[in-house]
Amino acid sequence: MKIALFTVSLEVGGAERVLVTLANRFAVLGHTVEVVLMKPEGELRSELCPEVRIVDLNTYRALRTVVPLARYLRRARPDALLSTLSQPNLVAILARRLARTPTRIVVREASTPTREFEQAVQSKDRIVPALIARLYRRADAIVAVSHGVQRDLLRLTGLPASRIPCIYNPVITAQLRQLSEESLQHPWFEAGAPPVVLAVGRLTAAKDYPTLLRAFAQARQSHPARLLILGEGELRAELWRLVEALHLTDAVAMPGYEPNPFAYMRRARVFVLSSQYEGLPNALIQAMACGCPVVSTDCPSGPREILDGGRYGALAPVGDVDALAKAILRGLAGDIPTAPDEWLQQFEEEHVAAQYLRVLEG
Repeated sequence: MKIALFTVSLEVGGAERVLVTLANRFAVLGHTVEVVLMKPEGELRSELCPEVRIVDLNTYRALRTVVPLARYLRRARPDALLSTLSQPNLVAILARRLARTPTRIVVREASTPTREFEQAVQSKDRIVPALIARLYRRADAIVAVSHGVQRDLLRLTGLPASRIPCIYNPVITAQLRQLSEESLQHPWFEAGAPPVVLAVGRLTAAKDYPTLLRAFAQARQSHPARLLILGEGELRAELWRLVEALHLTDAVAMPGYEPNPFAYMRRARVFVLSSQYEGLPNALIQAMACGCPVVSTDCPSGPREILDGGRYGALAPVGDVDALAKAILRGLAGDIPTAPDEWLQQFEEEHVAAQYLRVLEG
């Protein structure tokens, strides 16, 4: 097949990393693959294999992209186009309608739209769920990354479940396992040092790091530990002020974006996800694949599915400092079971890519 994959850019993010993983896997399997981008930016561009061609539209904004993408569809004639993230998904549907080409359009929804946009600041973002409800019906297929996202889309669109298959993310790769084994030069992981609680993700409101910081401060009163948060974002200054207010400056580090968080996941005592909402949190699966016990909020959606209802990790209510602190203490005490390989297979690259190909082929 000739397959196009479309999104905004290849800046570091969960959806973007999934796109890169799928593009590389499709190319290895012998398909002709092109990645089409609104912005010619992003560190993940370097992770695409040489066989994958990048097409930069240089449009930057969603509305400006519809016509250029339609021109691309008429010129390149891909058999299928897979888009990811809500606004690129809407653009892809409109562009195919304008281009009048037979390209099969498959949109991948990576979050719960009603939750993601309900507190949007800009009015243009608040109307996205209504646009999804109207326009997603015109896609040939809609992929939900979790059953929670699937339920949200079923409510929004009124479509039958057969039109919205659930396919988990291709999170576990050979590269992940290789990177997790790399040496780690960090004083917090030296022999005899206090155990490390690890979090990985952008410093945004959705990740709810204030609850994590307060829960860690509470847990640390009962068990010596350190908290390492890997990620960058607009709330850095605000979060560090809270670190200072909680008198945790000697026990919390926020070093920014880390290209290889897997080496940290393999060595941390417990991994914590404190999000208010998710689609399917890749970092939670990655930590499990690295053998790290995990704690997560029971947010919509993904964590409960990933942890098999709490069988392979501890779940705490969203925003509940006391419950999250108790769960962290369970992890520090070694009282959280890890997931077996058979459970993790559903998140492996080869298994997931095969499911996507079946949908793209129609």
